Order: sequence, then C-alpha cells, then structure tokens
Amino acid sequence: MEALGVSVSRFALRPGTNLVDDEDKAEAKQTRFILKAGLSELFRCVIALPRQLLAVIAVTRQALVMGWRSDRGILRHLVYIAEAAVLADWCRTGSIQHIHAHFGTNSAAIAMFASQLSGIPYSFTAHGPEEFERGTFLSLDTKLQNAAFAACISSFGRSQLMRLSQPDQWKKIAIVHCGVDSAFLAAAAHESPSTPRFVCVGRLSQEKGHLVLISAAHRLRDTGTHCEIVFAGDGPMRKSIEEAIRKAGLQATITITGWVPGERVKAEIEAARALVLPSFSEGLPVVIMEAMALSRPVISTYVAGIPEIVQPGKTGWLVPAGDEVALAQAMHEALVSPIAQLAAIGAAGRLHILDQHDVLKEAKKLKILMERAIIEAR
Repeated sequence: MEALGVSVSRFALRPGTNLVDDEDKAEAKQTRFILKAGLSELFRCVIALPRQLLAVIAVTRQALVMGWRSDRGILRHLVYIAEAAVLADWCRTGSIQHIHAHFGTNSAAIAMFASQLSGIPYSFTAHGPEEFERGTFLSLDTKLQNAAFAACISSFGRSQLMRLSQPDQWKKIAIVHCGVDSAFLAAAAHESPSTPRFVCVGRLSQEKGHLVLISAAHRLRDTGTHCEIVFAGDGPMRKSIEEAIRKAGLQATITITGWVPGERVKAEIEAARALVLPSFSEGLPVVIMEAMALSRPVISTYVAGIPEIVQPGKTGWLVPAGDEVALAQAMHEALVSPIAQLAAIGAAGRLHILDQHDVLKEAKKLKILMERAIIEAR
C-alpha cells in the first residue's frame, strides 16, 4: 500500500511477544499500541464519550448483542468500546480517512466501534479458517453489515462469508488475494533438484497435519522409497512431532529446523523437489504461493482455498486431508517424475502466481476499495 503512495498508520491492541523476524520488529516500531497508551489516555478518551451520546448508545446496544452471542462475553465487548474510543480519537487526530482491520476476529469489532464513534468508514479482511469456524460467535454478519466492504483472500473464503451473512450484503464482499513479495517473485527459476527431498513449511500445530506426513513417510520407507523431509517451523506440537518421528524410526529422514527467517524459507524451498503441506484446516497458505513463485510443485489437500491454486496434473498434487495413503502415493509420484515434468509443473505454478498473487496488484485492489469507501462516506 505504501509503495502505491498510501499513507499507512499502524494500530494494534498490544505488542507481539518474542518477535524474531527483523521485519516484524521494524513494523512494531511504527505501531501505536492501545494497551500501552496508559490509563490517563484511556480515561481521557472514555470521559469524552458522552459528547457523542447517540453514537455511544448505538454502540453499547450493539456490543451487548454481540457479547451475548459471543464466547467472549458481554463484559469483554464493553471493554472493546473503551479501546475503540482510544482508536477513534487517534484516527480523528491523525486525519485517518479509512480504518481497516486485518482479521475479522475481535479486532474487527474494535475497528467497527471506532468507526461508529468517529464517522470514519471501516472494512476488514477475513482470512479464515478461524473467522468462518466461529462466524456466529464473532458476529461476522454484523461486522459486514456495518462495514464499507470486506475482503476475502479466496473464492472459498468469500463463499463462507456469504454463508454467514444476509444476501443483500454479498455485494460488499470482494476478493483480494494474499500477495507474494518481490524476493520470491523476482527470484530466478531453478529446476527442482534430483535429490529426493521435500520441505514442509508451517507452524508445528495440529491443523497443519504433520503427523499424517510422518505416517506417509513411514509408508514410503517400508516400500523401499527413500526421501528426506525438512519441517521448517516451530510451534506447540513440536514435542509430539519429535516423539512421532522417533517412534517411526525416521530420525534420519525428517529434520526440524525450528523457526527460520524468510531467506532461509526461500532456500529450503529451492533445495526441495516439492513443497508438501498436508493441512486439515487453512485459509489459503502464503507458503504455497511462495513455493509456486519459486517454480516448485506443491502437494497439498482439498481444503478451503488450496484447490484454487494447486491444480492436480498442472501445478501439483491434491489429496484428501488426513489420507496418509494418498499422500504417500503423491509423494512417490513426485519422486519418480522426470525433472523436465517437474519443471513444467513448476513453470505453470509460477505463471499462476504472477498473474493472481502479485502483492502490488492485490494492494491496488484494496486501495481502490478504500478510495471508493471514502468517497461514499463523504
């Protein structure tokens, strides 16, 4: 957005913890955190609310209804009003013209309340899967009704927001894909290596399906097929995954890198024959786009928006989620496929990403939506 000439102010409730990536640290330095503003700032903004009595009554009524539907409760939603008062004040004093929440979760509730208190239009992006799994609890229908627009990162995501909202609101739902940054788009294409090596990039968490991949690797070994697999990432399931690797006797086959920066992720993908992501639940994983931008085939599952970019026989392989037999078969096919065939698959994937997931092209779509919302609000 900034590359397109948009002035972007960053606001968040609280700082992230244990930031490692330099880009994340740089973003944090540019961000104002509501919960670090102090009690005096919070008090100042809250005591000014009675000046907007009608808006406060409307927001409070909405917070009560949303809190009743929510698993977070009414009190938490009343606290959101106080936090929204701070955000509304900062947006007014900063001459902000549009508020955008990056997720449709509780941050979108605060953005919505701030919009109603300030008169500044707002929107949100729904990535999934959390928003759609908890759509009723999160009052996504109410958030869409009060938004200038909502952006979804895939056609599947748009369909889920349609499912959770009224038909007269569907025209507000736009598709703005996640983009791949220039480090991946500008990279020179290299052929997949002859080494029988796969990479799985992602948080070591239950929804990513690492245990199914371990079972598939076990099957391959038992049928005499050798391969190497790198798990690039860290997370709450690391101990369970390490134990499963030990039980399967795959210590020489599977390695875990822990958290790695973007450059290392890029290097691991380039060193692999294909990316494997056996997810149970997703939105539309950016790592799949990154692998395809680097001309690597992808093996993944028929989940959410993944089939919109991974096309069997053209850009990779798709298997049913949780099916270790089908996953092992797809991995075997990738291992025995000629390098020329893998190169053709990789080239098709790269063309798709260049067309549909260029970060500047997608940011321009968001910019146009915001400009339209600002004009309509005026």
